[in-house]
Amino acid sequence: MIDFGGIKWYHQTIKKSRGDGMLAEKRLSEIVAIVEEKRSVTVTELMDILSASESTVRRDLNVLDGNGQIKKVHGGAVAVGNTYYTVDADVVSRKDQNNDEKVRIGKYAASLIKPGDFVFIDAGTTTEVMLDYITEKKATFVTNGIDHARKLSQMGLTTYILGGEFKATTEAIVGEEAIESLNKYNFTIGFFGTNGIAVNNGYSTPDVKEAMVKKKAIRHCRNRYILSDSSKFTKISSVIFAEFESARIITTAVHDEAYRNCRNIVEVDKL
Repeated sequence: MIDFGGIKWYHQTIKKSRGDGMLAEKRLSEIVAIVEEKRSVTVTELMDILSASESTVRRDLNVLDGNGQIKKVHGGAVAVGNTYYTVDADVVSRKDQNNDEKVRIGKYAASLIKPGDFVFIDAGTTTEVMLDYITEKKATFVTNGIDHARKLSQMGLTTYILGGEFKATTEAIVGEEAIESLNKYNFTIGFFGTNGIAVNNGYSTPDVKEAMVKKKAIRHCRNRYILSDSSKFTKISSVIFAEFESARIITTAVHDEAYRNCRNIVEVDKL
């Protein structure tokens, strides 16, 4: 909701800006909606979307930042707080989402695999893209992804798949049997997908069974990597499977100001 005390101050100080009071109120509401949807936005983008002047947009951002509705940063604004998700989308609907980002992330992740590595690859759409760029033949792979295992095997790579319950929505092997089978492995490196990334809430996913497999596997990895496009930042799902600082994040670029100085984030677009 808009803080009407802030709106009143806004009207009193910028009477010469576009339109009447209702127009100003509508514009502020639109800015909040844009920032919440995009999670971050620049002044230039808002100028284009709203057909407003730079001075008007900057004054609007000052009002909304003062109200606590957005966080003003250099050159734009970011959303306040995190977004919660409790339902896992099926793998088919997620495969084409942010695909360009997934390709850049996957290429870099695959380059980290070295001769002799014993590799765990988590089920997921971003880790699946990574498979296309694996060139190291002298490594051994373990996965809980049905399609992952098939692709790795077809590439002529030594591949093991966890046993257990098949989860159709994510095409992953989960459950107690999968967790138990992980006890015998010590991985040199592991790659994991996630539904959410948050500094205080770690890496999370909606399903308890899948989260428990991730949690067990990541503990058995010497080097741990979370593969994530930028849309996963500030999102929180129902079950935490690892703490934020327990793994390195491979992403394209960090857009949220709160994550810009995190040392465990690799931005492949800046390499």
